This record gives sequence, structure tokens and C-alpha cells, in this order.
Amino acid sequence: MKVDFFKHNINKEDIKRVNKVLKSIFLTNANITKEFENNFCEYLDSKYCIAVNSCTAALHLSLLALDIKEGDEVITTPMSFVATSNAILHVGAKPVFVDIEKETGNINADLIESAITEKTKAIIPVHLFGNMCDMKKIKQIANKHKLFIIEDAAHCVEGQRDGVKVGQLSHAACFSFYATKNITSGEGGAITTNDEELTKKLYKLRLHGINKDAASRYTNGFQHWDMELLGWKYNISDIQAALLIGQLEKIEKRLEKREKLAKYYEKSLKKAQIKFITIPEKTKSARHLFIILTKNRDNIIKKLQEKNIQVAVNYRAIHNLTYYKQIFNYKPEDFPIANEFGNNVISIPLYPKLKNKEAKYIVNTIKKVLLNNES
Repeated sequence: MKVDFFKHNINKEDIKRVNKVLKSIFLTNANITKEFENNFCEYLDSKYCIAVNSCTAALHLSLLALDIKEGDEVITTPMSFVATSNAILHVGAKPVFVDIEKETGNINADLIESAITEKTKAIIPVHLFGNMCDMKKIKQIANKHKLFIIEDAAHCVEGQRDGVKVGQLSHAACFSFYATKNITSGEGGAITTNDEELTKKLYKLRLHGINKDAASRYTNGFQHWDMELLGWKYNISDIQAALLIGQLEKIEKRLEKREKLAKYYEKSLKKAQIKFITIPEKTKSARHLFIILTKNRDNIIKKLQEKNIQVAVNYRAIHNLTYYKQIFNYKPEDFPIANEFGNNVISIPLYPKLKNKEAKYIVNTIKKVLLNNES
């Protein structure tokens, strides 16, 4: 049996919606993109949504729009995909890491305040694996020190914690619609915010810094446009938006399937020599990834792949990556919990199309590899 790491949920209705766009005048960001942005706002109880071509773009634009620049510092976590800290570097600022919670893998909010300096301008918490960070505590710290908050919610469209949804306690929240995400357009992302002035700036930054896009110039008759600031080419297309609209409508139903599968893993692997992350109380997990933590990780991955089970590593700690070691002279022990976490983590398949027999095969294979010491 072969088990893929991920299978998307794009169906015939989604493809039909894309075909309709392909037969229309505008393929780029126009009416369908706006429809998705409105629907995404409604789902997240947010006032504004700016759809972009990746979560990396969302993070970069959010930092730019909040005027984070060279000489500034932004506090974040070493346990994330490199896009989080790379976006900080892209605006000339310095990412300042603080270690993670051993139980969740998320940034340890209790360590944030000690990392704040006179150069600190923002905090980027990452809602890892679909579980929100302690946003109420982070918000208190940010208010005290007058800092911006940008949430990296690439894993966490559906997440909630302490009665709070993603984006409700921050200046901006950034999302990913990459190929393996819970809703996907292959590539894509979005920013949500409740700040009207920030939204206006983000729309301009999304498209070169100009004040009118092609669709508005066409539908409202010819109009001259002006470039008001230096922006980027980060917009999404109507083709991508068309893929997302139907998936967003089904997002809760598909979450139920992932939740059921995650519960099966937790129950079935309870006696194996592995650890799971803890989902905090009063948390609705987006269940984006299911991870196990185990020693001798790389050998175990090899054994699982020999059994045709595709897995991933989310993630190696950023401070251990070559570029960051060279630039900042980091050592593994600088962030010991993230270091250990990143050395032990494996992501196993978790998606609605995963069949019961495939899930059972994954569980039985992991048990055999771990309990029989095949690694």
C-alpha cells in the first residue's frame, strides 16, 4: 500500500468555477477575487481581506505597511517555516527568536517580554500545526510596549482560542493557500485586518503601489492611474480565487474529518514510544498537521518511506539552518527546546481523503517500526 502525504480537496464544482473564469474577460484579480475576500472576511469575522499570492507575500506586505524597516527588530519563533523570519529580513529588520513551549511547539509568550528592546517594533506569533498561540497574553505584552502584532496563521484558518478567532487581537493576520493547506489554490495567501487605513495601503502595496487595478479601470471606463508608493506584484488571480470559494464553504465539514482522524491517531498510538503536542484548553484546532515526536527521527522516516508512507518534517528549527547560523552565529543550544523539537518532529498524513484502511496501515506501521525497534 502507498499512502501520499497529502491529497487536495478540489472537486468538480471548483473546476467548473475555474472554467467559468477562463471564459470571462478578466483572469486576474477582479470580481471573483473580491467575492472570495468578502467570504473570507465573513468566515473570520474580519472587516477587511487582501488576497495575495502567498503567505510569504502577506507577511512581507504587512511588515512594509506597518513601516517595519532597517534597524528594527521583530520577535518571532525559531520553530516555523523559514518564510516567517525571511519576511522580516526582506524589509531590512532583524528577527529576534524566543524559544517555544515544549508542550505545543508554539512561541512561549512568557519569554517574549525579556526579548524586547528599544528597537523592537512588532511580534509575529506563529499558530503552528493549526493551534493558536496565547494571543490574549501576547496582546497584553504588545499593548504594554506599543508593539504591532502580525499573526502567521498559515496553518490556522479554522483555529480559535479562548473565544478568539485568528486576526481579532492583531493588526494583521496572514494566511496560506499553498498546495498542502486546508484550503488551497496551489499558491496563494491573504491578509485580514480591521484597520481601514492599513487596508488601503496594503491594496496599493499588493499591486506595484498604484491606486487602480486593471479591472476597476476597465469596468469604470478609462482612468489614469498613479503610482503613490513603491509596491510589489503580489496579487492573486481570479483563477486561484475561484478554486478557494467552494473549499471555504466546506471548510468546517472537512475539519470534522481531520479531527476524527487525529483522534484515531492519538488513541491508536498512545502506547507507542512517541509524544504528541498538547492542544491548549479552550482551543479549536485547525488540525492542519498531525505530528509525532520521537528520537532517531531520520531513521524512522526512512523506515516509513520504505513502507510507502510519505511523511514530512515541519520543521527543523530555523536557527540551525546554514544561512541563519552564518548571519547570526546561532548555535543549537541558543534555543534548546526548539532545537530538540525540530530534531524529533515528523508529520504524518492527515487529510479528509485519507481512507480508513490507509490510516490503519499508518498506525500499524509506526507501531511496528517503533515498538519492534526496527529503526
